[in-house]
Amino acid sequence: MWYYDGAPTGWGGVVMMTLGMIVFWSTLGVVGVLVLRRTADAGRRGSALRILEERLAKGEVDVEEFDRVRKTLVTR
Repeated sequence: MWYYDGAPTGWGGVVMMTLGMIVFWSTLGVVGVLVLRRTADAGRRGSALRILEERLAKGEVDVEEFDRVRKTLVTR
C-alpha cells in the first residue's frame, strides 16, 4: 500500500486519482474544442461578410440582396 503523511490511501486513492485525472483532461479537451469551434465560426462569419462586401463593390449583387444576405449572416 501507498502512504501519504502516514495515512493509507489503498486502492481507493489510486482509483480516485485516476478518475480525477480522466475528468480533468476530458474537461480540458472539451473546453479546448469549444474554444476552437467558436474562433473558427467567428472567422468564417467575418470572411463571408467580407466576400459579400467585395461582391457589392464589384457590382455582382445589388443593395437589396446585400442587405438580405448580410442580415442572414449576422443573425447566425
